[in-house]
Parts: sequence; C-alpha cells; structure tokens
Amino acid sequence: MTRTRRLVQLAFLALVLSGVFIFRANCELWCPFGGVEAFYTYATDGNMLCSLGTSNFFILGGVLLSVVLLRRAFCGYMCPIGAISEWLGGLGERLGLAPWRVPARLDQVLGLLKYAVLAIVLTATWRAGELLFRGYDPCYALISRHGTDITHWAYVVAGTAAAASLVISLPLCRWLCPFGAVLAPFSRVALARVRREESACTGCGQCSRRCPMGIPVDSMQQVKDGRCTSCLACVEACPKRAAGALSWGPPKSVGQSWSQPALIAIMVACTSAAVAASHAFPIPSFVKTRGTAPAVTAAVDLEIHDLTCRGRANLLVYYLERDDLLAIDGYWKLEAWPDPTLARVRISYDPDRCDEAAVRMAVTEPYYDAAGNLWRPSPFVIEGYDPLDAAVP
Repeated sequence: MTRTRRLVQLAFLALVLSGVFIFRANCELWCPFGGVEAFYTYATDGNMLCSLGTSNFFILGGVLLSVVLLRRAFCGYMCPIGAISEWLGGLGERLGLAPWRVPARLDQVLGLLKYAVLAIVLTATWRAGELLFRGYDPCYALISRHGTDITHWAYVVAGTAAAASLVISLPLCRWLCPFGAVLAPFSRVALARVRREESACTGCGQCSRRCPMGIPVDSMQQVKDGRCTSCLACVEACPKRAAGALSWGPPKSVGQSWSQPALIAIMVACTSAAVAASHAFPIPSFVKTRGTAPAVTAAVDLEIHDLTCRGRANLLVYYLERDDLLAIDGYWKLEAWPDPTLARVRISYDPDRCDEAAVRMAVTEPYYDAAGNLWRPSPFVIEGYDPLDAAVP
C-alpha cells in the first residue's frame, strides 16, 4: 500500500514540477487553497486575486468532493508538500535519526494552530486584496520559478519544515497548514473510514504507531478524525488485517471494504472532473458592470495582449469608461479572463448607442485626459486588429 501511494505522490509531484518548469504554466491557477483565498473578493467585487482564476474554485470543489468521500486523501496522495515531508521522514529514519513522537495532548494543542493560521491568512488576504501569504508559503517556493515575486521567508519556512520533517511526522501538515484547517470539518463527516473489529484486534498498537497524523487508531472502532488522510498505513501495519481487524471503506451498513486502487480512482475522478468542468464552463475571473443592463445587448469577444491580471483589467475599464471623443456611452459590462500571454475578453454594450468598431477603438486608441491635459496611450493590443485600418468616426 505504501509503495503504491508513493508512486501516486511521485506522479503528482512530477506533474506539478513539469507544469511549472517545462511548460511554464501558472500552477497557482490549480491550487485548491487559492479558491478559499479568492472567495470573498470574487463574491463581493466580481474579480479574482492576481495569479488566480475561477479554475481555483473548480479544483477546490473537486477536492472537497473527494474529502467528503475519502477524508483527506488529497493530503495523503496528491499534495506535493505532504509527499516531500513524508519522504524526508523516511530519510531521517535511514540516517538513524530518532523520531520524536509528540505526546497526544501536545499534538492536540498544536493542531489548533492551523485554524489560527487560516484566520490570519484569510483576514490579511481579504483586507489587502493580494496574496500576502505567498511570501511565506513553502508550496509557492516549490511551484514558483523563483523570480522577484518570492521572498526569502518562503525558503526559510520551507527549510524549517523540511528539517523538522526529518524527526517529526508531517509537522507542517498536522499543525500549520491552513488548507488542512479548511478540509478538517469535511473530513470528519466523510463516508470512508478505517474500521477496527474488536473481536479480531489483539491490541498490539501497531496501527497507532504507524499513523503519520498521530491518530490513536487502536482506541477507536471507526476512525472519524478529521486529520485522517486515508494513507492506509495503519491497515498495512496491522498483523491481523487478513482476519478483518482493520479495514477501510464506508460503514458496513453501506457496503464492503474498498481497495486502495478504488480510493485512487475516486480521487483522480474527482479532480479530473473539476478540471474538465473548468474548461466546459469557463467563468470569467474579472467582471465589472456599469449601471443597469440595457433592454437589448450585444457583445464582442476579443483576445487582448498585456491583460495579465486584475490590475490590468481595471486599467481596461478605465479606457472603456473614457469621456473623450471616443467615449462609448453604451458600454455596460466587461468580462475578462486575464492571462500572461493572450487574455479573453467579452464586452457587452447597447447596440443602439454604440457598435463593435467603437468598442475596439476605445480599447486601443489613446485617451485624452482633459483634467491633466495629456494623452494616455493604450497599452492594449487586440489580436488580429489593426487600429490603422479602423474607420475614424
């Protein structure tokens, strides 16, 4: 079981690293915690924090679905930080470092820290409208391309967590991970759980000693603890597993035990469905409206260069709401999918008050700022559109 899980962890880590360093993708768009961080801003202002997209909401939904079914299997099989921390623990054992088994009471107290971290991260993020946690995030140290947007603190936190992982089982995951705090309530009510049959159990305690999250499996009939990652290390360690002392799956009234391949298949299906849904139902990550919708609307779909983030989308709004000779009074709504290369944009307007040509000119032509008595050149270029070929009104 452990070997299979290690292969799954390695596959997902390879997928993440190849996406970042080979295909130059923005993996933050697929971070489920990004959906938590962006929720308030999108719900109140209709736009995402920079570097994030509505794909974060889809992947968050897929992960939450997997947690409701499988507990925190995402943490045990897919999270790159959890995988690296586990591997470092194994390295520590091979180096002869004595593992420190944290006392149960202290473990419970330290486990509360992740809720405090979650509150601090969300409060700071929502107030600033920026991903402030990124500067301390060990996961960002892994998936960034190490440019100017990463601080030394991310490396300090990552290095400290790595060193601690050599002698302590999953310290970051157990005590400090804010996403773990988000998942824990869903995990407590999950369908699947480790089940212990007292008549077959010898009370050897091997299951509890092997649990990387410090759960006292040998004292429970069913493990409903929100920390459980369904790693199945306890089941694998049980000397009476064949006799049914420990098994994993839904309550017996629902069905029989599930296999580890079934666990992996369900988890992959949940995340794959989330990715597919994000492509099938593309939701704009920036929405801005002006006034009320006209009785009749028209829309133009554009592909625009240099529309990379929320700030640039707000700048586009500035040009759409211009008040010079190229003003488009019929403009009503902007929907945008900012992208580092080529952004998709949909601009809705009143066809009785303006037309598509006027919209394109408003986007690309310089704006005369009467208050400052100066011209402000537009930084935006529409793919396949040459302003010199546009008719002057």
